[in-house]
Amino acid sequence: MNKKYLKSIYIIGLYLFTFFVTSCTDDLNTVPLDKDIQIEISSDEDFKQLMAKCYANLILGGQTGSDRDISRLDVNFSSYLRLLFNMQELTTDEAICAWNDGNLPDLHDMDWNAQNEFITAIYSRINLGVSYCNKLIQQIGDNPKYTGYLLEARVLRALSYWHMLDMFGTAPFVTEADPIGSFFFPEQASSEDLFEYLETELKAIENELPEPGANQYGRADRGLAWMLLAKLYLNAEVYIGQEKYSECISYCNKFTGNSFYSLEPVYKNLFLADNHLRRNEIIFPVCSDGKHTQGYGGMSFLIHAGIGGTMKGSDYGVSGGWGGNRTTKALVNKFSDPSGLTDSRASFHSDGQTLEIDDVFAFSQGYPVVKYINITSAGQAGSDAEYVDTDFPLFRYADVLLMYAECVLRGGSGGDAATALIYVNQIRERAYGDASGNINSSELTLEWLLDERARELHWEGHRRTDLVRYGKLTGGDYLWPWKGNTKEGSSTNAKFNVFPIPSSDINSNPNLVQNEGY
Repeated sequence: MNKKYLKSIYIIGLYLFTFFVTSCTDDLNTVPLDKDIQIEISSDEDFKQLMAKCYANLILGGQTGSDRDISRLDVNFSSYLRLLFNMQELTTDEAICAWNDGNLPDLHDMDWNAQNEFITAIYSRINLGVSYCNKLIQQIGDNPKYTGYLLEARVLRALSYWHMLDMFGTAPFVTEADPIGSFFFPEQASSEDLFEYLETELKAIENELPEPGANQYGRADRGLAWMLLAKLYLNAEVYIGQEKYSECISYCNKFTGNSFYSLEPVYKNLFLADNHLRRNEIIFPVCSDGKHTQGYGGMSFLIHAGIGGTMKGSDYGVSGGWGGNRTTKALVNKFSDPSGLTDSRASFHSDGQTLEIDDVFAFSQGYPVVKYINITSAGQAGSDAEYVDTDFPLFRYADVLLMYAECVLRGGSGGDAATALIYVNQIRERAYGDASGNINSSELTLEWLLDERARELHWEGHRRTDLVRYGKLTGGDYLWPWKGNTKEGSSTNAKFNVFPIPSSDINSNPNLVQNEGY
């Protein structure tokens, strides 16, 4: 399936689901589906549309531009991708927003609570994704005709549960075997429960999924299962208090030993309107299309929100900017090089901007990040100036190389320091255009790798997870502007390493226990 066709069925899937799915009620029931979802489906087209909705949940906020899937936030604010960016980036040194919408500023201030509507929305959106996948798996049953769809639904469900584990540390746990409806209260799964489930589930299906690159673009293949397992093992010490670095290396080796994957020669091509051509590096994208995935919650948000001040929207392939997201000097300074070398990954707009941020709500303070652009590698604007064609690279091969290096440094077996250095310098050579930015073995340290991950992966939804793993998200060991709601940054409570279960769900499900400190 080519990119355009996959994106077209996103829209088809929306119409089918107007008969199956209603918006979450105000109390945000953890299974936000009504009795109408019990309607049976049987045709090939029905199953295709149901599969499409499982993917569409990652980018679109509802059935139409005004009909939202979940309550409390509008259809644009409640997009999975937009919420994921807010949770993973606004809570860190990599992003800060000039908007004062509701409790959005609390994310960067790191003083949120269980009533925060953005945290409630990502929690509900993740659970909704699980429900969509459960419904498809339930409908397929043991019908061999749709085995491919079933496997994709299982790995997409695992993606949702991994996000729940990573952000909340716990989840109301449901599968296709559980009843659907407002009178069913899911049991709570602990971090250990979720880890065991994800490890078992992903290993059960990894070899049944299509080989890397064998499935149609934008759909899950074996690489997504490998990546989720690698991420699970990389962060195992956070999740379950056990080191699994050797296991992470073993899954990184699956990527490096597969001829399909390689680094894209030009870094910026990974973030342009035709980045669907970079399958060699983009392991799994969240697809966006100016004609078929129209909404302000996905990549259209990410590009428009980072444009303002002296910036011209046409320079980035869009109609204009919203004056929202910038970054702090903590990220900008990571690209400082005393030798004067230029790192091509540093994509900041400084004209008319100050590096220092005295007023969080002044867009002119802080540097906008111009990483994502709605223009192709040939210089052509995307198909629409409002809704962009640029896909979001949820997982990339470069991340695999950096994970391998980190796990070697952390004592994992199955890899070696010499290979880790080679991998890191491959990334550096792309960034600098030659070997001038290469490092030696003594420079390859865990602290250096954390900074390199920021240089390579900023604004790709990894930073909060990385800082938690390094013990630097909370506390006072690492400060950045406006952490803890002070200009220079201040220490924060360790409870903010995970988000709270929304109080609305605590109140509606007697089986749930709130995360410590909330």
